[in-house]
Amino acid sequence: MSGMEGVESREGLYGFEYLLPDKRRAPEGERKTYEIKGLWQRNHEIIRLTALGYKGVEVAEILNIDPQTVSNTVNSELGMRKLSELRLESDDETKKTFEKIRILTNKALNVYHEIFDDESGECSLKDKKAVADVVTLELAGMKAPTRIHSSHVSTVLTKEEMEAFRERGLRAAQESGLTITVEAEEVKDDVGSGTT
Repeated sequence: MSGMEGVESREGLYGFEYLLPDKRRAPEGERKTYEIKGLWQRNHEIIRLTALGYKGVEVAEILNIDPQTVSNTVNSELGMRKLSELRLESDDETKKTFEKIRILTNKALNVYHEIFDDESGECSLKDKKAVADVVTLELAGMKAPTRIHSSHVSTVLTKEEMEAFRERGLRAAQESGLTITVEAEEVKDDVGSGTT
């Protein structure tokens, strides 16, 4: 009997070759335990996506795997333990963030109180009203949207249209009492060889 590749064997007392026990397997009757660090990369990704709030079917679709694989990973002892750890870490981070927000909110409210209670005259009634409007809207969740929408239009004008714009501008400047001197420039045609 020739030894199989990758499998350890040794020669017995009477010259027969026999296989050594596979140390990767748990002894009979015992269940093998794994370290959390031993999860495969895909299992880590399944657990991470689940911890982020994706449903099993969504995780399967994202990773292009069978939903049953996701379920097996998440519901395994290792999966549940790792998921629990990730959720605890997330909860701790959330608590720290909320504490920072609370501290900043208290500081901001103290500044607002200083503005509202200012008797030195540094802040005008108009300034106090502006601050009060911002605070009230912010606390009520009705702050004005800050997104700015802009658009532009581009067009190609003929020489005659450009001249008409120039004439209207000159007339408007003269009517308003401003005088503007505009010198005509020669326009070169880059496409052709001559000038227009």
